[in-house]
Amino acid sequence: MEIDKKAFRDYAGIFLGSLVTALALDLFLIPNRIATGGVSGFATVIFHLFKIPVGVLMALINIPLFALGWRNMGHKFALRSLFGAMSLSLLVDLLLPHLKPLTSDPLLAAIYGGALSGVGLGITFKSGGSTGGTDLGAQLLHRFLKTSPGLALMGIDFLVILLAGLVFDAELALYGILGLFLTSMAIDLLQEGVPLARAAYIISKHNDEIGRSILSDMDRGVTELTGRGRYTGQERPVLLVIVARSEVSQLKELVAQSDPDAFLVITSASEVLGEGFKRFV
Repeated sequence: MEIDKKAFRDYAGIFLGSLVTALALDLFLIPNRIATGGVSGFATVIFHLFKIPVGVLMALINIPLFALGWRNMGHKFALRSLFGAMSLSLLVDLLLPHLKPLTSDPLLAAIYGGALSGVGLGITFKSGGSTGGTDLGAQLLHRFLKTSPGLALMGIDFLVILLAGLVFDAELALYGILGLFLTSMAIDLLQEGVPLARAAYIISKHNDEIGRSILSDMDRGVTELTGRGRYTGQERPVLLVIVARSEVSQLKELVAQSDPDAFLVITSASEVLGEGFKRFV
């Protein structure tokens, strides 16, 4: 039977992401009592209270969450997420006794643990899976209580960090918030990449001349959209062009040469796929 290479790569990526996340927990967060929200944060608090292994508790929480949310997840995503959740639970408990914490400074633990955890989760998400936990819990709350998933997720993380503040101390809870922020930043970076491209919208009476200059001088494609002025009710062309960050100054100079009164809006494009930029994978 022929092996599905893409599925193999995805499962390998999920396992790698789980391993990186487990290292973040074992090397930085768990030994320094840093709870960055979520199931792992709750398990960290309970571990220091009752010595229940973190991985075991994570699995005990995730299994009923998967049982409740299985019908709402696609079969493919559900299997990959279950694999990620169980891999993380197993790796955390297998590695913890054999790893020595890299620092006893809670600030360094929150910074490096939060960032490394975000890298691991980002790899898992890019591979089409998850590690279960509060993301799944937020979806269930959205289903049964009609709350927004984002608000539910924020509420769960807040309660876990609050619990850490009550059990440990307020300072460690603040470090947990820092770690959670860095985790979110790292996930976004892995998911979307560094915004190296810029999207520019140009409104001008000389759009034909500007478009030709961009095509010939910058060798960039230009798309002409149709916009309508709300005040005048008149339709006007809007040029859309995607350029590298290093080409922004050249673009502004070309527009100014053709029409100093042009209206130019430049925004960051978190990811651009296609000809002239990154290829689809």
